[in-house]
Amino acid sequence: MKDEMELQNTHHVSRITFHASRFTHHVPRFTHHASRFTHHASRSTHHVSRIRMKDQMELQNPLSKRIKRHVIGRVRDFFAATSPGLEKLCFDELMSLPLSVRCAMVVPGGVEFKGRVHDCYLANLNLRTASRILMRIGVFNADSFNDLEKKLADFPWELFLCPGSLPLISGLGLGEDMASFLPRISVTTRHSRLYHKDAIAERFQASISKRLSQTDFHQEMTFLSDAESENGQHDCKQQIFVRVVDDRFTVSIDSSGDILYKRGLKKQGGSAPIRETAAAAALKLAGYNGNEPLVDPLCGSGTFSFEAAQMAMHMPAGWLREFAFMGWPSFRSQRWAHIRREAEEGLVQIGTPLIFASDKDRKACDALEKRVNASGLSEIIKVSCRDFFDFSPSELTKEKGVVVLNPPYGLRIGTKQESEDIFYAISDQLEKDYKGWRIALVAPDRRLVRTVPFELERHHFCYAGLKLTLLTGKIV
Repeated sequence: MKDEMELQNTHHVSRITFHASRFTHHVPRFTHHASRFTHHASRSTHHVSRIRMKDQMELQNPLSKRIKRHVIGRVRDFFAATSPGLEKLCFDELMSLPLSVRCAMVVPGGVEFKGRVHDCYLANLNLRTASRILMRIGVFNADSFNDLEKKLADFPWELFLCPGSLPLISGLGLGEDMASFLPRISVTTRHSRLYHKDAIAERFQASISKRLSQTDFHQEMTFLSDAESENGQHDCKQQIFVRVVDDRFTVSIDSSGDILYKRGLKKQGGSAPIRETAAAAALKLAGYNGNEPLVDPLCGSGTFSFEAAQMAMHMPAGWLREFAFMGWPSFRSQRWAHIRREAEEGLVQIGTPLIFASDKDRKACDALEKRVNASGLSEIIKVSCRDFFDFSPSELTKEKGVVVLNPPYGLRIGTKQESEDIFYAISDQLEKDYKGWRIALVAPDRRLVRTVPFELERHHFCYAGLKLTLLTGKIV
């Protein structure tokens, strides 16, 4: 019987390996022109192959049964954090996904939604305007440190953290030198008796250390430390968020890892870059559909151009990066591979330039062109060095489309007066040469909105602590 079971297991692993190899073979059809994309797909496939054994072995131990019952099998609460002003856009994005539970609500600072664990895979992969996806893992009241320690004593950290994301140090057990690999604890407090953030974080770290040291991972889940990472450490460090309001603790685990505006396409920013989440919001509000020309005449580091290229190719926002949930004990590699395969089927190849990026800064253009070529996007993004005031869009394309501009704010580049003068000049140039074009124009000062010589819709949002206005509409 034992031989038969081993034979079945070997056959099952072979089938999984076969499907993984088909997935690896399928990716280059879409990305043969981009070594960057192919390399990332290879890394993702290798990651899947490293942990496919985990999915089978987890079914055979008590801890994994608890994880399946309490984490994977339950509908859980999630929170998609956004920059202020982008909540409704994020909600619309979320509702367009094939979630298992369609229950979401816009709240200040983001979107609360319900779903199963794999729904947060979808959200992280696809949402363009979200900054981070949190999974709620605990809610309780505590008005003293003694009370807090009692509540944390029985907290089941082993359901959410594992040696794959908290690597063992050679020769040491989980209880030794725990501080070197504990998750980060981020604490915010308001109207609570317990307000000392560092002291609260210390209690949480002590709770995690003690609980995990009492869990016999070596016996129950020894395969996790090897499955999750070649080097004994997962690429995305785990982070716990603790929010305390009126003595009520809300505990969440970060499923994203690096903040979501880090797409994996652009490694360096310009002197005053706009974040990808804000760029995506601007493109969506301007009505950009990916099938029309886009002119990015103050391109800088190319954030608008890269974001537009992903949208035109139907490439998910998180296609080229990893996420913290890949280090969770509840992570299911086969489900993740299936989600990526479905997304891959929707990728579109574009052979003619649709996005025209330009800037008067030669160094910025040269750096952008290198990144475009390295990313395999040279067929869709055309980079040129030219001054916005010295050319007409008809020199780039005969069709009308969308023009996006993020002028200097007068903080890191130039002075405030220079920023205002540039904004006035931009408005005049748009009225002269861009009739019939749709526009997304960032106004660094709300007073400047009234000076625009054509009617546009106003969208207020916050970015890097600044209150900005995005102007969208058609230039007539």
